[in-house]
Amino acid sequence: MNIVRLRFSAFGLTVLLGLAFLMVGFYVEFGQIRRFDAAGSAFVARFECPVMTAVMKGLTFIGSPAMTLLLTVAASLFLYFAAGHRRETIFFITVVAGALLLNPFMKNLFHRERPNTNRLIEVTGLSFPSGHSMAAFALYGTLCYLLWRNVSHAAGRTLLIASGLFMTAGIGISRIYLGVHYPSDVLGGYLATAAWLCLSICMFNKRLSRP
Repeated sequence: MNIVRLRFSAFGLTVLLGLAFLMVGFYVEFGQIRRFDAAGSAFVARFECPVMTAVMKGLTFIGSPAMTLLLTVAASLFLYFAAGHRRETIFFITVVAGALLLNPFMKNLFHRERPNTNRLIEVTGLSFPSGHSMAAFALYGTLCYLLWRNVSHAAGRTLLIASGLFMTAGIGISRIYLGVHYPSDVLGGYLATAAWLCLSICMFNKRLSRP
């Protein structure tokens, strides 16, 4: 019964997150989210200073495709060989790879140009949803979910969630701070990957429930 309830709650959350992403995408497509983006970008820009810029560039580097791939490989090797979690490794790789593959498809679908003011770094490509945000949510969100299942202490779980939130939020905020994404790009990336992660958890738990 608990497994069934968990499956249905995760599926319901998947639907809600998917609808939230579509709503943000609708506002982006029809230019109805500019005030939100302007306010969010202006707020983040208030903290601009050399030290903060260095920190944000570091977070963006950690969230880059190359580093995401490296961290995914390292985590997969640990899960498979050190921890002996074969099915968990496949699940982890599937979620991260799925997010990385979904991002260019959705970017081409919405075809939103990047911000062209106050850029602190130069990048190319389209803007919505943020690829760094999607990769970070997939990588750290999935790791948090898998490790949570094996950590019983409240302090350990608190540290785990705090670390995951810091990395995911930090990488997303760094893209806004550096002027290469709108806040709605980051929000859209989080929502899209959260929906994908919840759907993947539904499928993963269904597989685990089989005898």
